[in-house]
Amino acid sequence: MVRLYTQDLNIGYHEQLIVKNLNIQIPDQKITAIIGPNGCGKSTLLKTLTRIITPQSGTVVLDGKQIFHENTKILARKMAILPQTPESPGGLTVGELVSYGRFPYQKGFGHLTKKDYEVIDWALEVTGTIEFKYRPVDSLSGGQRQRVWIAMALAQETDIIFLDEPTTYLDMAHQLEVLELLQKLNVEQGRTIIMVLHDLNQAARFADYIIALKDGKIVKAGNGDEVMTRDVLKQVFHIDAEIGRDPRTNKPICLTYHLLKGE
Repeated sequence: MVRLYTQDLNIGYHEQLIVKNLNIQIPDQKITAIIGPNGCGKSTLLKTLTRIITPQSGTVVLDGKQIFHENTKILARKMAILPQTPESPGGLTVGELVSYGRFPYQKGFGHLTKKDYEVIDWALEVTGTIEFKYRPVDSLSGGQRQRVWIAMALAQETDIIFLDEPTTYLDMAHQLEVLELLQKLNVEQGRTIIMVLHDLNQAARFADYIIALKDGKIVKAGNGDEVMTRDVLKQVFHIDAEIGRDPRTNKPICLTYHLLKGE
């Protein structure tokens, strides 16, 4: 089943075209990872899928409607986005930050209802951050803060969550913690997760579907075995990679690689 897809998408800044004639389908209730070299259009694509950027031509369709014609609050009840470097106003507590996720459901003067408070506490519980509810966001570690931002996205009660490099600046343990949380949300709650990742092995381990981009175009899209191949990685990253199997997950894994020169 596909609820979200693009049609002949061209995205650019001024005269420079970043994403070219892109047609993709995002599998529903799956985890999709977008990979590719720096500057290939990964974040630009994510911002367009969430209506932060308007394309030069083409469109994005969700549930049969073009998102650029959709009411903002209605759209915010369907999709949430966690940007690459989220920032919150200084002095906010964790509970206050997560309450911002309830904005699409507020009316009038925006007072929180009993239902809002229940959803906020649920999002904090699911992400393991309820103990931080009254602590300042600025006092948390990087991994804790990232989980709080995910809690805010969950408080929107959307079926689709977009994340732009959610593991950036985190150590190995916190990266795994965040990715396992996203996998849990997908498996247990059927959330559709779309994220930009730099780490190929993390993409292969956690994603059901991988989109490999280069120069704003799709080189290959499919499952880990279809995308994590020597030939695809050569085309996308200009590397010669040795691919093996992860002994714990049996997923493909890049064991080592070297840069191809003069080819």
